[in-house]
Amino acid sequence: MTADHNPTADASTPLRAIYEARGPAPAELIAAVPFARAALQAGQARVALLAAPINPSDLLTLTGEYGMLPPLPAIGGNEGVGKVIELGPDTAGPALGQTVLLPMGIGTWASEIVAEAAKLVPLPNAADPAQLSMLSVNPPTAALLLRDFVTLAAGEYLIQNVANSGVGTYLVQLAAKAGIKTVNIVRREGAIAAVKEAGGELVLIDGPGLAKRVREATGGAAIRLGIDAVGGAATDRLASCLAEGGTLVNYGLMSGEPCQVSAKSFVFNDLTLKGFWLARWFGRASRAEQAKLYGELAGLIADGSLRTRIAHSYRLADIKQAVAAAGAGERDGKILLTA
Repeated sequence: MTADHNPTADASTPLRAIYEARGPAPAELIAAVPFARAALQAGQARVALLAAPINPSDLLTLTGEYGMLPPLPAIGGNEGVGKVIELGPDTAGPALGQTVLLPMGIGTWASEIVAEAAKLVPLPNAADPAQLSMLSVNPPTAALLLRDFVTLAAGEYLIQNVANSGVGTYLVQLAAKAGIKTVNIVRREGAIAAVKEAGGELVLIDGPGLAKRVREATGGAAIRLGIDAVGGAATDRLASCLAEGGTLVNYGLMSGEPCQVSAKSFVFNDLTLKGFWLARWFGRASRAEQAKLYGELAGLIADGSLRTRIAHSYRLADIKQAVAAAGAGERDGKILLTA
């Protein structure tokens, strides 16, 4: 019997959100299940969950469509933050009570997580744990998309779609700090406010005639970098907005369709289409490079200059409702889990 319907489960019972199969209806496949605490070994730490987000990649992992899938059965969740509550024997690690970043891919949708103490990254205790919980995926994705493909000068524009997403709102804020302007494309009128709240002054709705509307809004500025999270025909609409020799980077397929780019963009406008996957960057970057990026981003989150909207927080026991909400459309802000 799962914790979703277990009358004996109470607030002191640790829970894990476990799935034993993958399929098109992830909310039906995952359940909050009680588990017994195991004794810690040397080098281990027990961490109480403070907050963990539900990302699109988490949903794709549940459906089986993500590029890297854990063996089944599996605990959901790839990122989050917690508080150290116990250290194993002869273990040097973050102090008890310290807020820490959980290791990527450890299965963070659990009220308590056992991890190697050496892999826990201390974070500012005074910072908002809800905002810190999203540090591992979206902020570094935004920072690397901005930094690693085209070197933009202050005053230049970049263009992105799904600008109201977590990555999109972080990108707006990071670009503004660098003096870079953003053309922000959204798919509905109701998403405009979230982008403007994040500091995006120029927000347009995706659709026919996008290139003409972008030229008019920017005064014909040459845009050398486009960032696409949708795929399908939306990719080509972004491509049509770029200057000759521009670069278009795709990091997601929210449409469920492969990227479409016209021969005109490739042949006559000499565009380059590239892909970005954060897991690949982590596989190539040194520990020092990762620590440097995380340190910079954590500092910005701690001082409040980098943040994103939170649509709703759910208790772990309500994992089915949380996953369903994360997969629903027309939502402004992230869905979070707390213990």
